[in-house]
Amino acid sequence: MFQVAKYPVQVCRFLSPRGSVLIETVRGRKSRNDPKAKSKQDRVKVPSPIDPVEMVVLKERYTQYQMIMRALRVEFKEQIMRRRYEEEVGSRAEERTKHEAEEHRALMAWNDAENLRLRQLREIRVQKEVEELAMKREEAIGLQEEKRRKILKEKEQEILQLQEDVKTFITLENLDQRIEEALDNPKNYNFAIDKEGRIVKRTAIP
Repeated sequence: MFQVAKYPVQVCRFLSPRGSVLIETVRGRKSRNDPKAKSKQDRVKVPSPIDPVEMVVLKERYTQYQMIMRALRVEFKEQIMRRRYEEEVGSRAEERTKHEAEEHRALMAWNDAENLRLRQLREIRVQKEVEELAMKREEAIGLQEEKRRKILKEKEQEILQLQEDVKTFITLENLDQRIEEALDNPKNYNFAIDKEGRIVKRTAIP
C-alpha cells in the first residue's frame, strides 16, 4: 500500500517533473484478505479491567435513568391526553362552544342587516319599476286614445265626403236630367299623354 502524502497535492504537482506520471497517495483501510501486520502478530488482546464497585454504581444509575425517562414519558403522555380531552369535552370545549355561539350570533346579526339593506333596495327598485310601468301604461293609453280620435275624425270626414258625394249620385228621380247634361256636355276620354301627364293628342268626337 502507498504511504500517506505528507504534502498537499498542489505541492506534489509543483515539485513533480512534467514528464513523469503523478500518483496521489490516499489513506485507505485494509481489505479482509490482507494479512495481519508484522508488528502486531505477537499482540494478545487483553480486555480492560472492570471495577466491580464501579460496575454496580453504573448499573444502579442506569436503572435510575431508565425509571426517570419512563416516568417523564408517562407524564408527557398524560399531559397530552389531558389537553386533548379538555379540548374535546372539557373547559376548552365550552370556551370553543361559547366562541362559536358568539360568532354565530354576530354572523346572524350581519345577515339580518344585509337582508334588511337588500330588501330596502329591492323595494325601491320594485317601486321604480311599478312607476315606470304605470307611466308607460298611461302613455300607451294616451297614444291609443289619440289614435282612436284620429280614426274617428277620419271616419267623420269620410262620412261628410260621402254625404257630399251622395248629392251627385244618379237616381231614378234625376236620371233624365243627368242624361240631358251628359248629352249637352260630351266628354272624350280617348287621348294620349306624355311623360309629364299632359294631353298631347285627342281624337275627335264623332
